[in-house]
Amino acid sequence: MRKQTFTTIDEYIAMFPKDVQEKLEAIRRVVREAAPQASEKISYQIPTFYQNGNLVHFAAFRDHISFFPTSSGVTAFKKELTKYKTARGTIQFPMSEPLPLDLIKRITAFRVKESKK
Repeated sequence: MRKQTFTTIDEYIAMFPKDVQEKLEAIRRVVREAAPQASEKISYQIPTFYQNGNLVHFAAFRDHISFFPTSSGVTAFKKELTKYKTARGTIQFPMSEPLPLDLIKRITAFRVKESKK
């Protein structure tokens, strides 16, 4: 079976069920608010916001949505992320819980400031 490829974030989001699409669109919206100058693209076959380099990525999986703010984004918000599964550069938000949109927005704003250095 051939792996599906995407050229836009809209195409990526469209392949998921409605409830997942809503979560992905919510992330997209708050990232756009925090990074209005960033451009959208697909990188590593997942939605990516780009400004002076990749700012953040996000992707849906069976049981969670991953947000990829690089390792610096995870480290800077380590205390606020204790209830989530994290790894170097990755945060997992369970599908069964509401997304912490304010936190996602603040992490993105941090990455925007960091990208300007």
